[in-house]
Amino acid sequence: MDISLISIGNSKGIRLSKTVLEKYHIQDTMELILEKDHIVLKPKTSARKGWEKAFKKMHENGDDKLLLPDVFVEETFEEWK
Repeated sequence: MDISLISIGNSKGIRLSKTVLEKYHIQDTMELILEKDHIVLKPKTSARKGWEKAFKKMHENGDDKLLLPDVFVEETFEEWK
C-alpha cells in the first residue's frame, strides 16, 4: 500500500484510513519501532490488557489457588527483633 506524506507544521505525517484504524484497533497512540532498513508502526496496547477478565475467569473456574503454600504461615518474626 502506498501512502503520501502530509505536511504538519515543520514535520511530515501519514494519514491512515478508517478501515486500517478499525482493522488494527488503533486508538490514539502507536508504537514506532525503528529497524535497520524500515519503520514499524504498532498499535499501542496496555501491558496488562485483558488481565482483569482472565483473572475473573480463573476465579470462576477455581484456578486461582496457590500452587505453593504461603512462605510466612509457619514463620515467627521473633528472630527479626
